[in-house]
Amino acid sequence: MRLIAILCLIGLAGCVPATETGAPSRPAPTSPPTTPSMPTRAKVDQFVSVVNSVEPVAENVCRSRTAAGTNCDFRIVVDDRPNQPVNAYQTLDKSGRPIIAFTLPMIAEVRNRDELAFVMGHEAAHHIAGHIPRQQQNAMAGAVLLGGLATLGGASADAVRTAADLGASVGARSYSKEFELEADALGTAITRAAGYDPVRGAAFFTRIPDPGDRFLGTHPPNAQRIETVRRVDAQLR
Repeated sequence: MRLIAILCLIGLAGCVPATETGAPSRPAPTSPPTTPSMPTRAKVDQFVSVVNSVEPVAENVCRSRTAAGTNCDFRIVVDDRPNQPVNAYQTLDKSGRPIIAFTLPMIAEVRNRDELAFVMGHEAAHHIAGHIPRQQQNAMAGAVLLGGLATLGGASADAVRTAADLGASVGARSYSKEFELEADALGTAITRAAGYDPVRGAAFFTRIPDPGDRFLGTHPPNAQRIETVRRVDAQLR
């Protein structure tokens, strides 16, 4: 697929909650700028060039690493809703087709092709590794566990629902840091295979807020992510 769709992705709105078929997997966004950056023509051309280079590599890796029948036909779209942060994320449409979305500020703010290629490789890796269904399974398990415990404790129906919601939230976050590091590692391989420098691309992490190592945080520390990219890239050379 070569067409770049410029879409208002209303169905993909939200931070971590469910979208059409599952929770989007995305890097921690920066705070929305007061005046959102808009990509120049040169940045748009850069985006198109990188997509055309990385997409076929990502699809080949997807076909080689996933079970028969997995949809590896990535659809690359631009989330042009107003006041969006610098962000990119992966989700699925109703048919299970993988979508990789970039906000306009993301396209504007990346400093070079390597950063853009790494971000795209990272998001493609989330789909290849099956992170959305795995996240859904973790959320379901958490909901069943805490909801069941509340039921056994004689809680009211409202309290059981609250406990189930809390369990789903905790379950969905349980392995999110591991998922991000898995996507960084596989994204490094995709970026390198597409002809870009993933270490230079991972410099993007140095310009976004560091989530640290918070309990039940959704993203690992930036330093750990950069170290993962350097380690994997050294193994590929």
